[in-house]
Amino acid sequence: MNRPDRPQVRRALLLVAAAGVALGSGCAADPSTPAPSGRQAEVAERGASVMPFDLERTTHQFTKTDTGGVQTVVADDPRDAAQITLIQQHLTAEVDRFRRGDFTDPARIHGNEMPGLEALRAHGGRITIDYANTPDGARATYTAADADLRNALHTWFDAQVGDHGTHATS
Repeated sequence: MNRPDRPQVRRALLLVAAAGVALGSGCAADPSTPAPSGRQAEVAERGASVMPFDLERTTHQFTKTDTGGVQTVVADDPRDAAQITLIQQHLTAEVDRFRRGDFTDPARIHGNEMPGLEALRAHGGRITIDYANTPDGARATYTAADADLRNALHTWFDAQVGDHGTHATS
């Protein structure tokens, strides 16, 4: 290639690079759906090995109350019987474990240092956890008379919402 061709090659390479940047910076992505953080991606990956339902087809809701809180897991499509069944089976088993202070699954997903987890593990029956099926999933209602345990629940709920990103709301 002789010298006069270099500016044309250079110009062509710059155009290709500019097109790549333009396409990679938003044209292909949905701007209304924020990209998950690195931690959220890790949590989603670990969650898939613990929770039998599809995180992309379900939503967790964590609502803090004056007496504790309510955790609801629903299928995004209320006609998705398979996801609803998986949610109900999983949350039934989790509530049974949580009542005994066994928070192994949240620790596997979020890590042992998850905010609120240590206090919840040590609750010793001081948290009442009621389970109910809902038409589109399931609900666990946590009640604690102890203010420190209520605060631990609220902190735990906040950590869940932060870690699950678009898969959870408060």
